Amino acid sequence: MLSRFVLPAKRALTSFRGANALRSFATVGEATANDALALSGYKSIDYTISEDATVFDAVSKLSGYNIGCLVTVTKDGTMTGILSERDYIAKVALLGRTSKDTFVKEISTKSNELVTATLEESVEDCMTKMLTKDIRHLPLLGESGDIVGMVSIKDLVKCVVSEKEKKIRVLCDRAL
Repeated sequence: MLSRFVLPAKRALTSFRGANALRSFATVGEATANDALALSGYKSIDYTISEDATVFDAVSKLSGYNIGCLVTVTKDGTMTGILSERDYIAKVALLGRTSKDTFVKEISTKSNELVTATLEESVEDCMTKMLTKDIRHLPLLGESGDIVGMVSIKDLVKCVVSEKEKKIRVLCDRAL
């Protein structure tokens, strides 16, 4: 019974909206790491720290920016790894070390063990990497392999929600 209404409704929608409805639907594509970076709090801050800094300096920066991870770099800016809240808890606090006497390079996750993504990778692929390795932050690399940003799982979720909202708006617009 419902099928007798569906075809006339589709014809009416097509004649009312024309090709614009199809074009607007096609513009909602797969989100990339670059899209997530645009929504990230890491985009507007200095998320790096020298590997020669003390852990106290790193914790101060984490707290000051209200973030959970920093990219560790050499004096010339080359990425050497990352330092997360987990690194601090597991390698300093639980071992009875002091943050003022411990250097970032002693506790950071080194770049050879690091999971990264490119700006062109899909948000879904980034999430898969993070869930597979049980990590919450993903450094993003540019075409030349240099660090260009970082996203958190929160940034990826925000991006997915934003994409879903866009799709809902397009579908609602088409239904009117």
